[in-house]
Amino acid sequence: MAIATGLGTIMFFSNPGQPGYQEYAEQHLGVHLKKKLCSQTSQQFGSWMQNQCYTLVDTARPHLAQFVSQQTQRQNLILLSIYRTDIPTPPPFPNYHLETLGILGNFYTYYAGEY
Repeated sequence: MAIATGLGTIMFFSNPGQPGYQEYAEQHLGVHLKKKLCSQTSQQFGSWMQNQCYTLVDTARPHLAQFVSQQTQRQNLILLSIYRTDIPTPPPFPNYHLETLGILGNFYTYYAGEY
């Protein structure tokens, strides 16, 4: 019983909040966008456009945290949080949906797909 209580207390106090998720998303979303969006750009428009996409993602990176904040819904489950983020992209590219688990001070994106 004491171990369960101790673990629950640790999880409660280490449940990462929205500011932590914004930092995580700013760092990791750029990588994801380059992998998915820019690779699709290359397939549809050629390598020159892929390089432009990389530049655009790098330029937008400082603004990703604010953008993610506006596009994310947090479900706080006391011991952990689930973050759901919808990322609209311009046509002809698909929009993306990310789901991330925040637990024990860390974030784990367990779903990243098109919608």
